[in-house]
Amino acid sequence: MRALIVFCLTVLPLVAPYTWKPTAKYLSNSLVGASVYQIYPRSFKDSDGDGIGDLKGVIQKLDHLVDANVDIIWLSPIFSSPMVDFGYDISDFRNIYPTFGTIQDLEDLIREAHKVGIKVLLDFVPNHTSDQHEWFQKSLKGIKPYSDYYIWHPGKVLENGTRVPPSNWVSIFGGSMWTWRDERKAYYLHQFSKEQPDLDFFNPDVVQEMHEILRYWLKKGVDGFRIDALPFIGENMQFPDEPLSGKTNDSTNPDYTDRIYTMHQQKGYDLIPGWRNVLNEFKQPKYMFTEAYANTSMTMKYYKYEADFPFNFDLLQHVKSTANATTLKTVVDNWMKNMPTNSIPNWVVGNHDQRRLVSKLGEPRARALTVMTLLLPGVSVTYNGDEIGMSDTFISWEDTQDPQGCMAGIQNYATSSRDPARTPFQWDDSVSAGFSTNTDTWLKVNDNYKTVNLAAEKKDKNSFYTLYKKVSTLRKSPYLKGADLTTKVLSENVFAFARETKMGESVYTLINYSDKDDVVDLSAFENAPKKLDVFYATAKSTVLSKYRVGDIKKVKVPATAVIILTSPGIKTGYI
Repeated sequence: MRALIVFCLTVLPLVAPYTWKPTAKYLSNSLVGASVYQIYPRSFKDSDGDGIGDLKGVIQKLDHLVDANVDIIWLSPIFSSPMVDFGYDISDFRNIYPTFGTIQDLEDLIREAHKVGIKVLLDFVPNHTSDQHEWFQKSLKGIKPYSDYYIWHPGKVLENGTRVPPSNWVSIFGGSMWTWRDERKAYYLHQFSKEQPDLDFFNPDVVQEMHEILRYWLKKGVDGFRIDALPFIGENMQFPDEPLSGKTNDSTNPDYTDRIYTMHQQKGYDLIPGWRNVLNEFKQPKYMFTEAYANTSMTMKYYKYEADFPFNFDLLQHVKSTANATTLKTVVDNWMKNMPTNSIPNWVVGNHDQRRLVSKLGEPRARALTVMTLLLPGVSVTYNGDEIGMSDTFISWEDTQDPQGCMAGIQNYATSSRDPARTPFQWDDSVSAGFSTNTDTWLKVNDNYKTVNLAAEKKDKNSFYTLYKKVSTLRKSPYLKGADLTTKVLSENVFAFARETKMGESVYTLINYSDKDDVVDLSAFENAPKKLDVFYATAKSTVLSKYRVGDIKKVKVPATAVIILTSPGIKTGYI
């Protein structure tokens, strides 16, 4: 999805200890302990020197994904597109955008990824197409059955004879959600840009078309799909005006209305079982992850309708630099308590629509949330570049390419554009950070690439990538997959969670999210052993010069630090 919609987090008891225990059915799920890695293809690796990343570039860098303990890669859209919204405006669901490569290149990537144990998911964008899609062009001409593939409406005629759209609905990118076309003498609906007309999923022909598209790519060997913008499918077809939000008087502003008729409608949920049935026609496992910026109850509903999981954006949305230990615990507990039994949790702290974690929180707190995604139960999700602590890149108005930023205008583009988080991956300190042999890349490389790059960080034992590598390797250990979770607030400043097994193996993660040093008592965890090894600490302190905590009742946690402690010997054979 191309816009951040903010909702309130469910309020839960803030400091009560909480314990979650995995069930046998949960443990049988192949996603338990999996690490998902989002690749933004334009910015990952350019193999041919045109300044834009491509599929062959991904193949060239599979060794990095193996090294980073990745299990599943999710490719942001690679289908044919005019690139008005960088691939989310699809003109042919059965072909590849030429700059990214060919269908053969994708098949080669799938084959090579499978050889090293990595599964490949595609970004599926069912809500809309490009206005250049053959379906829309035929719909414009009234050619059946395509005439009814999109949502058309003649609008309303006022007393003075003026024709206006049927409702006050506002596009996510701003302006009316309705655009007039003389060819049809009607308005068509578009939740995003006018170049992205919405499909009508109340039409069974459209539903069937999408099933066939899924089958097409599954036959090519893909392992599943991430479903984009699912909350926007299935508007109220009576087209009533939405209530005004009171946030702005500007009727073209996306915040002008409360989206009670254009988001989170039942139709979006009802489509999921049909997609699941298509996935089930193929050798399992095949995965389906759904995007849903929604409140807790609406988000959890996606589990019920057979998505493997809806992305969990709670850490991303609700943990700011000013958060405290109680905030961290509340966010974790909220998901675990509301998630249906036997379901798979997941943890997301970054993606192509959000500011980079380091820029948003600062590096120490970014490390803390990264550790949380890797050591909490279920599935971790990493956006490419976050594993090396990349930060937002300044992009001038003249160089801005994101339509959301462009439509915001020169005065507001900096707070609207998503370009700063989409700049090329920083592989090394060579030309264009090793992303391309071309000095002219589609978005400029961050100026800090000489020091913030994968090659340099591999040599630095205190780097962001070293942390990611060590903790993601610990994550792969079999005892963590089946371990219980217990969360506690040990002090006003320190949030802690334990992963403990019945055999006595344990990992304790202590996060001091504040700017003050603190001392905590780990005996609050009733199963904590008297001696604990220091597996990793993200701050320079006396604890780093020791390799064991001698008194678990007095563990020093420096300001903005993360300390990972393990029961003796637990890491043998894994690190």
